[in-house]
Amino acid sequence: MAARPDPGTASRKSRLRLVVVQALVFSLFATLFARLYYLQVVSGEEYTAQAASQSVRDIVVQPQRGLIVDAQGRPLVTNRTAWAVSVDRTVLGKLDEAKQAKLLDRLGEVVGVRPSRIAARLLDCGDDGSTPGTCWNGSPYQPVPVATDVDKAVALRIREQPEDFPAVLAEEQTVRDYPRPFGLNAAHLLGYLSPITEEEFDAAQESGDRSVNGASAVGRAGLEKQYDRWLRGMPGYRSVAVDSMGRVLGDDGEVESQPGDTLVTSIDAKVQGVVERQLADTITTARQTRDTVTGRNYVADSGAAVVLEARTGRVVAMASQPTYDPGVWVGGISERQLRRLYSEAAGTPLLSRATQGQFAPGSTWKPFMTAGALTNGYGTDTRLDCSSGFAVGNRVFKNYESGAYGYIGFDKALEVSCNTFFYRVGFDFWQRFGSDVADVDARDPLVEEAQEFGFGAETGIDLPGEAPGRIADRQWKRDYYESMKDYYCGIAEQPQDHPDNEGISDFVYLFAREFCVEGYAYRAGDAVNFSIGQGDTIVTPLQLARAYAALVNGGDLYAPRVAKAIVAADGRLLRRVPPKKVGTVDVPQRVLDYIDTALKGVTRQGTMAWRMGGFPLDDVVVRSKTGSAEVHGKQSTSWVASYSEDYVVVMMVSQGGTGSGTSGPAVRAIWEALYGIEGDQVRPERAAIPGVVASDRLPTFLRDGSIMPPARRED
Repeated sequence: MAARPDPGTASRKSRLRLVVVQALVFSLFATLFARLYYLQVVSGEEYTAQAASQSVRDIVVQPQRGLIVDAQGRPLVTNRTAWAVSVDRTVLGKLDEAKQAKLLDRLGEVVGVRPSRIAARLLDCGDDGSTPGTCWNGSPYQPVPVATDVDKAVALRIREQPEDFPAVLAEEQTVRDYPRPFGLNAAHLLGYLSPITEEEFDAAQESGDRSVNGASAVGRAGLEKQYDRWLRGMPGYRSVAVDSMGRVLGDDGEVESQPGDTLVTSIDAKVQGVVERQLADTITTARQTRDTVTGRNYVADSGAAVVLEARTGRVVAMASQPTYDPGVWVGGISERQLRRLYSEAAGTPLLSRATQGQFAPGSTWKPFMTAGALTNGYGTDTRLDCSSGFAVGNRVFKNYESGAYGYIGFDKALEVSCNTFFYRVGFDFWQRFGSDVADVDARDPLVEEAQEFGFGAETGIDLPGEAPGRIADRQWKRDYYESMKDYYCGIAEQPQDHPDNEGISDFVYLFAREFCVEGYAYRAGDAVNFSIGQGDTIVTPLQLARAYAALVNGGDLYAPRVAKAIVAADGRLLRRVPPKKVGTVDVPQRVLDYIDTALKGVTRQGTMAWRMGGFPLDDVVVRSKTGSAEVHGKQSTSWVASYSEDYVVVMMVSQGGTGSGTSGPAVRAIWEALYGIEGDQVRPERAAIPGVVASDRLPTFLRDGSIMPPARRED
C-alpha cells in the first residue's frame, strides 16, 4: 500500500513559495523605490534643469548705447526707436523646405531684402556657406534680425498677418541716430557701427568680456571705436518659456541691461557746422575756378580743416572732404554703398584727410625751418638774397608765391613767402654738415627741428587710424632705395621699348635709370626742397595745427583730445579726459616771439593780407602762413595755417591752387564765427562759443542721464 503524502510537508512548501514570491515582490518594490529616490532626490536638480532647458530659453536684451554730445551738451549721436524684423529659426525649421522658400520670398518682397540675403543671414557663422559680416553670431535660440529700420506699416502688416508670416517677428528696437545740430556731418569724428565679427566674439569670450555678445554692434571708426567699451553698455538677458513648437508662452525672468555711458566731447557743434560748410564751399568754388598753370579748372579732390584750442590741444572742430553719411550703416549697409565708401573714383570717403591724409606742407613749413635756422647759427639780423631763382648744380629752383625782394631777413621772407631765401639756408646746412651724399648719419639742423615739432610721428589724438606723416631725411631715402631698387633697376636694365616696359612713361624710365644708380644719395636738391616743405616730406593737417599751437603757447606739444569726459547713464561723472602734454619744443622764447611777429606781418601786409581787408586785426590778432605745395603730375595743394591767442585754424585743399587764393576766404569766415565778428566789429555775444573760449565746465546732467537745456543752467 502506497504511502500518503504528508500534509505538513505540502503546507511547508506552499509557505516557502509564498515567501519567495513575497521576497521577489519586496525586492522589486525596493528597487523601484531606490530608483525613484535616485531620480527625484539624488539627481532631481540635474533633471529639473534639463527639463527647464528644453522649455526656457535665454534671449539677449541689447543695451541702449551711450550718447555722444558736444561741449555744450548738444547731441551729436543719439538713439531712436525703429522697427526690426527677425526670423525665429526654431519655428522656421518645423516647416518643410517648400514652405520655407515661399516664406523667405514673401518676406523679402515685403521688407525689400533679397531672399538669398535673408537665407545667408540665418546661417550661423562657422557653418558651411556662411559669410563673415552676414552670418549670425548670436544665440541659436534668439530670433535673427534680417531687416532693421523698416517702415511701421510693414511691421504692422507682419504682426497682423501671422498666418502669412509664421516664424517672423516684428519688434521695436533702438538704433543710432544723428541729429546734426547746425547741419554738421562730423562723420570722420563720430565713426560708425557694424556687427561684431566671429573672431572678435571668440576673443571676447576667451577674455571673459561680457559686454559683447554675438548680436552686438561695435564701433568701427572715430569716437565710436575709440570709446566703444564705454559707449556699448552691458547686455541683459530675458528668459522666456516656449512650447514644443518653439513659440513663446511667456516671460520666465529677466536681468536688465545697463545703458552705455555718455561721451562729452570738446567739439562745438556750431563751430563744426561752420567749418564743414566753409570747407565744402571752398572745394565747390575751386572746382569752378580756372588754374592758370594747367589751363583747366582745379580738381580740388579732397580737403580738411582743423580748429584746436591753442593752449590745451583740445579739438573744437575737424572736417574732411569727401565725407559720407554715418547713417548708411544703420540697419546694414549695402554692397554698393560699401564699394563707394572705399572707391578711389569717389575719393575714398572713409579716409579722414585731417588725421589720415598726408600732404606736402609747402610754405606752411617755413616757420619751423626759421626756428631751426635761428637756433643753429643764424640770427634775426641775418640778411639773405631773395632772388628770383637759386641754382643747385644744373637746376634752377625758383620762387612760387613771391618775386625777387633782394636781401631780406627771416621775418620778411616769411611775410612774402620767399622760397630762394630758405633754399639758401637749406643748401648752407647741407654744405656744412652733409655734402657726403652717402652719409646717412650726417647732421641736419632743419630735420632735427622738424622732429622737435613732432612731425614724422603720430600726434596721439584719441581717434583710431592716425597717420604719422613722413620726414624725408637721409635715413628715409636710404630705406626707400633699399625697398624699391629691385623694381626700378628691373625697369632700367631693359630698353624702354622692351615688352616688359610697356606703359612706362619717359619720365618714369629716366627716373628709374637715375634711381638704380644713385637713388640712395641725399643731394643738395633734397636739402633745399626740404627747407620749403616740398619733396617727399608729408604731414597731416592735424600735425600742422598741433605744431602751430606750439608757436603760440610757449612751445608745448599736446596730444590732441576730442573727448572731454565720460558720464554714466545716471548722470554720475565717471572720468574726465584732461589735456595731455607730450613734449616741449626746445626753442627759446625770443625765437618764438620773433616768428610770431613775422606771422602777424603775413596777415597784415603779406600773402594773406588781401584776404583780411577790413578784419579787426587790432582786436583779434591773427597770425598766418600761406602755402602752395607743388606735387608732380598734380595741381598745387592749397594751405592756410593761422592762429590767435586762443585757437589754431588750418585748412588744406588738395589740387586746390594757392593758399590764400583758395583757402583764405574760408579761414577768415571761421575766425569771424569764432569771435563773433561782423564787418569790422567784434561782437563777443555773437561768438559761436559762449565766452569765446569754452570753459572746463561740463554740461549739467540730471539723475536720469538727460542733459539740462543750456537756458536753464546757472552762470
